[in-house]
Amino acid sequence: MDRTLKLAIIIGSTREGRFGDTVGRWFAKEAASHGGFAVDLIDLIDIKLPPSHRAKPTPDVDAFRARLAAADAFVIVTPEYNHSYPASLKHAIDQAYVEWMAKPVGFVSYGGTVGGVRAIEHLRHVFAELHATTIRDYIPFLNARRQFDDNGDPIDREGPRNAAKVMLDRLAWWADALRTARDARPYVKS
Repeated sequence: MDRTLKLAIIIGSTREGRFGDTVGRWFAKEAASHGGFAVDLIDLIDIKLPPSHRAKPTPDVDAFRARLAAADAFVIVTPEYNHSYPASLKHAIDQAYVEWMAKPVGFVSYGGTVGGVRAIEHLRHVFAELHATTIRDYIPFLNARRQFDDNGDPIDREGPRNAAKVMLDRLAWWADALRTARDARPYVKS
């Protein structure tokens, strides 16, 4: 039986001229080199979600849900727009439900002077309602465009790399613990 933990990294911005793909690809490289996870990078710009929530999911929604269901853990890469997270991310989160349950969620954020932390704080409430467990450690990039070089790597490589390792270590612990618990007794929302 394969016990490799599966990590879905979700790039939450679909805005033209976004910076999230740079941040998301950097984090995906860090997660892959961590060694604790098989990584699935989900860029919402590539997912064709319908504009409304349909009673019968489209094939694209079914495929998106299947990728979420296969994951043991998630990392949300989010900007901060107007003191919160983007509508595209909320729309994608709401396309699924049970796929999020009893799984850990970490965050990588980016933005202006506070690095997207307000978006993270709002997302914690959303994921609590979905019965997911958010982990304390996160990675914020303040004034993110100034923090990365032309190759898509942080200029300060050690600080973000160390923060990523800590977060991924914690995420792996929670992912393993919650997967073991789900295997022993399926999680059922009452």
